[in-house]
Amino acid sequence: MTQTADIVIVGAGAAGLAFAWAAVAPNIKVVVLEAGGHVNQRVAPSLASDWELALQTTFNANPNLRRGVADYPVDDSESVIRPAIFNAVGGSTIRWGAHFPRLRPSDFRKRTLDGVAADWPVSYKDLEPFYDLNDEIMGVSGLAGDPGNPPRATRSCPPLPLCPATRRLAAAYDRLGWHWWPSDAAILSRARGTRGACNNCGPCGVGCPRHARASADIAYLGVAQAQGVELRPGAVVTKLERLGHDITDVHYVDANGPARLSCGEVVMAGNALGNARLLTGIIDNPLFGCGLMLHPTAIVTGLFKQNQQSWRGAFASALVSQEFYESDESRGFIGGLQLQALRGQGPLTTALGGYGLRLPWGQRHKEDFVARFGHSLSLTVTCDDLPEGANRIALHATQTDRHGLPVPRMIYRVGENSQKMLDYGIKRASEALREAGARQIAINPLVRNGGFHLMGTARMGVDDQAGVTDARGRVHGMNNLSVVDASTFVTAAAVNPTPTLQAIALRAGTAMRDGKITQRAIA
Repeated sequence: MTQTADIVIVGAGAAGLAFAWAAVAPNIKVVVLEAGGHVNQRVAPSLASDWELALQTTFNANPNLRRGVADYPVDDSESVIRPAIFNAVGGSTIRWGAHFPRLRPSDFRKRTLDGVAADWPVSYKDLEPFYDLNDEIMGVSGLAGDPGNPPRATRSCPPLPLCPATRRLAAAYDRLGWHWWPSDAAILSRARGTRGACNNCGPCGVGCPRHARASADIAYLGVAQAQGVELRPGAVVTKLERLGHDITDVHYVDANGPARLSCGEVVMAGNALGNARLLTGIIDNPLFGCGLMLHPTAIVTGLFKQNQQSWRGAFASALVSQEFYESDESRGFIGGLQLQALRGQGPLTTALGGYGLRLPWGQRHKEDFVARFGHSLSLTVTCDDLPEGANRIALHATQTDRHGLPVPRMIYRVGENSQKMLDYGIKRASEALREAGARQIAINPLVRNGGFHLMGTARMGVDDQAGVTDARGRVHGMNNLSVVDASTFVTAAAVNPTPTLQAIALRAGTAMRDGKITQRAIA
C-alpha cells in the first residue's frame, strides 16, 4: 500500500528535525524517516562506572567499529581520517560534545576575501535570526559580548564554569595577549523545564541523563511532534523514485517490511555519506560528491604538576581562542584555525595513555596514573579546510550493505594548506600550554578518528555551474528535492558546523512552509 506525505525528510538528526519543526503546519503532512531508533539518555552509560567502555563499543563514533543495527559500513581505506557519525533519532548529536560556535561573517565570503573556493549564496545576516531561534530551542549557555564575533543576544544561560586548568589557560592567553572567550555550549548551566542543569560529571559523549546537554531529539522532536510531525524510526530508505525532474516516491524498509511513500517534497538530511548512497544517479551534477571537507584536527596536551581536576565539566565546551581565525598571509597559509580547550580524560582512557600520554606498565603504572589523572588539559587545533576536488564521497563498485545499498567510499587527504595550518596551530597550542605551566607536552598531529564534520559534497551555488543546491538547499534541476545538512556548506570555516547547518535547515524549512500556506503557523 502506498501512503502519501507532503514532505518526506530522510534523517532525524540535527538538520532533519530542525527542518521538520520549521516546515510543519496544520495542512502540511511531514514524515521523517530515520534508520536508527531512539536512545534513552535517561539511562545513559554515563551513569555507570564503565562508561568509557561504551565510548569504545556501543557509542564508538566510528560506525565500522560500532556496528549497530542501524549502521552501514563505510570504506575509509582511501582516507587518512575515519568517519565519525551516529545513526539514531537525534543523529550524531547523540554522540557529540555540544560545542556550539557560529561561523563568522567572513566565512561566507572566502572568494572575495581570500581569493579561494567560492562565496556562499547566503550571508551571516541571512542566517542570524535562525541562529538566534536555534540557540533558544537547543538551550545555549554562554556569554554575550565576544569581541571576535558579531553581537549576540544574551544567552539562555550563563557560561559553563571553568576548571582550574582552563582558568590557568585563560590567564596564559591574557599574558600572551591572545583572544579567548567562554564557549557557547548547547548545554544548560541552569535547569529549564524537564531538562536539568549540567552537573559537570564529564562523560557527555555517551549521553546526558539530566538532558542538560541538548541533542536534536531532546530539543526538537517533542515540539515537532506536538505540531503534527510524524517520525518513523527504524525506517531504512532504500530508493528514491524519479520521474523527470521530480521525486515521486520514497521506498524504505522497516520492521513491517518494504513500504513506499508518495511525496510532494523530499528533503535529505542524512550527512554526506548517507546522501551519496541514495542520490548518486539521481543528481547528475558533476560537482555532487566532490569537495569533501573534514576539519582536520590536531590535539596538543599539556601535563601539569598540580592536580587541576580537569576531568570536571563538559569535555569539549570550556573556552576557545580565535586569535588565529582570520587569514594572515605572513603565516604562509590561507584561512585560519581555532584553539578549543578539551578537559582531561576519564580514568580508563588516562590509564591506557590517551592523547599520546603513554603510561608504562608494571610497577610505575599506578604512580604515573596518579600523577596524570586530572593533571592534563588539551587544545584541539581545528582547521578551516579548503574544498578540493580530489577529496570526495564516492560509492564502492561492488560492496553493498544488508539492504543492497552501495557502500560509500570516503576519499580524503589533508591538503597542503591544511597541513601548514595544522603545523602552525600545533606550535601555538604548545606555546599556550607552556605559558599556562604545563611541564610536559604531547602532540597528536592528526586525529585519525576525527571525521565528525562531513561538509561540502552538495555545496550551495547560484546555479548548477557553481553548486549542487541553491541557497535553500533545493537541488538545481530538480523540482522537489532538497539537501539541508552540512553537505551544502561552500567552505568549512574553523568551527563546528552544527549551529550553522541547523540555521540553514530552519531557514529552508520556513521557506518551504511559507511557500505552501498563506499564514505562518509557527511563531
